[in-house]
Amino acid sequence: MNASLNTLPPKLKNVSSGFTLIELMVTIAVLAIIVSIAAPNISTQLANQRVKSTASVIETALKEAKAESIIKRQNTSVIYNNTANPRTITVQNRSGTLLTYNINDRNTVTITTMGSTPVAITTVTFQPNKVIASDESVMYTICDTGSSNIIPRQVSVNKIANISTTNSGSCS
Repeated sequence: MNASLNTLPPKLKNVSSGFTLIELMVTIAVLAIIVSIAAPNISTQLANQRVKSTASVIETALKEAKAESIIKRQNTSVIYNNTANPRTITVQNRSGTLLTYNINDRNTVTITTMGSTPVAITTVTFQPNKVIASDESVMYTICDTGSSNIIPRQVSVNKIANISTTNSGSCS
């Protein structure tokens, strides 16, 4: 059935099929409320993702250095300088720099050796016999500067070169 405006009764000719201003304002208000509820969760999610990413970068650098020391049969070091800008982790051996990883600027990394105070620069040297050169384990604690609601991650290397990542630690 094909009806045109000319054949409709006068009462139906004046009916509009759009939205009123009130309906649009109510819709925008509801959307604003939903966004205001979701925004803190999104920022926490982003902070958690930054911490996971940095922990993964540190873990990858350590594992690469461990593998390189075994493959090339020479000491391979992972150097992290907490004071450099931009902050990087460098994997090197006596031939020179093998890899360089960048650390997210929004993360803080605290480096501690077991039983000592935090240090700014640390070198973990993997030996071909699958141990690290120092007598103490090294722990990297990763936090985010943008959020205090996240769980920090810790990447640790023990004397026998086992590398592990845990969700623990504290951010100051």
